[in-house]
Amino acid sequence: QVQLVESGGGLVQARGSLRLSCAASGTTFSINTMGWFRQAPGKQRELVALIISGSSTNYADSVKGRFSISRDNAKNTVYLQMNSLKPEDTGVYYCYARDAEYPYWGQGTQVTVSS
Repeated sequence: QVQLVESGGGLVQARGSLRLSCAASGTTFSINTMGWFRQAPGKQRELVALIISGSSTNYADSVKGRFSISRDNAKNTVYLQMNSLKPEDTGVYYCYARDAEYPYWGQGTQVTVSS
């Protein structure tokens, strides 16, 4: 069993920055992939960024060049640095992790970008 807890969300002006954190606990040794998804009101949840154990990364086209995902394996924590934020980045951001058997989800943290 893996538990994920997000932090760092909040209200920010357009062109500003935020850094999200996600701390994993439980059987963290089994995790091979971590990442972030987001969901805007009335829209489907979408992939934002993934990072695999070997540090390979994948980003949605809409955030390339603005967002950066990283992980600290010693702390079992994944980060999402968000720069040059736009109003369309507004939504609930969910931490994601996966082991050999199951996906895991955090409860989400709200990010609101004002114009």
